[in-house]
Amino acid sequence: MTTLHITLMKETRRLISTMTSKLVAVCQMRSINDKQKNLEVVSQLIDEAKQRNVDIAFLPEACDYMAENKKEVVELAEPLCGPTVTCYKEIAARNNIWLSLGGIHELADNKEKIYNTHILIDNKGSLVSAYRKIHLFDMDNKDVGIRLMESDYVIKGNEIIPPVSTPVGNLALSICYDMRFAEQSLLLRNMGAQILTYPSAFTYQTGAAHWEVILRARAIETQCYVIAAAQVGAHNKKRTSWGHSVIIDPWGTVLAQCADKIGIAVAEIDLDLLTKVRKNMPCEQHRRTDLYPSMKCRES
Repeated sequence: MTTLHITLMKETRRLISTMTSKLVAVCQMRSINDKQKNLEVVSQLIDEAKQRNVDIAFLPEACDYMAENKKEVVELAEPLCGPTVTCYKEIAARNNIWLSLGGIHELADNKEKIYNTHILIDNKGSLVSAYRKIHLFDMDNKDVGIRLMESDYVIKGNEIIPPVSTPVGNLALSICYDMRFAEQSLLLRNMGAQILTYPSAFTYQTGAAHWEVILRARAIETQCYVIAAAQVGAHNKKRTSWGHSVIIDPWGTVLAQCADKIGIAVAEIDLDLLTKVRKNMPCEQHRRTDLYPSMKCRES
């Protein structure tokens, strides 16, 4: 076989791989308290993802808005049938692309609080799944002068939603602080998840210390892809986000990551690799659920 034939065969295999690959885009933005301007950024990021032949684009927590105070959080919130989600549906259908958006500020029925809700929209513009954040970030530490109480304005979710079949694999919905709870990710793996998602608005200080190491740990222990879209930069005088939106494979390798600015990063989801990792490291066959069927924390 000539060198030319070998080169042509390699190029043909490369083109076939490109044609059949499943691409995802993790999108990074800096939300403010202007829903229309944020929507314009979301639309631009999705347009860029579509130009790169992406099957699903992932947007961060608070992609609809980042309020400047608790009162504004509720005032700007909408139900999932409201105009902002309607616009997301139209963008998905227009671009023939799936969208993961989390967490949206979903106005509760009592109109006094919200749910932090991760929604999944298919390429036809239909809302196919919604997950309300179950772990709320409450921190009241007088020693360091930090008080961040999500429960002051958010109602805690009470259900872990089963993974959804998508063009890139079985997708599980979580939000930001959920990543610190390995129990949830392991349960989602056992429910059939191949991809774990953590749309986030991670604070700068905790992000610098924990962001990547936690996400890589979730990927390694569950043998799932992990996709974490993130907010980046200063939203207002009180809030700055870490950024570093990332896509991680089931071996814990960082496949793609955003720089410290608004933009996207793209990577391929290879379910054959996921199968290989799980076969070569069969952790689920060794898990001693007879000894730890439940994990309840003792009172400290």
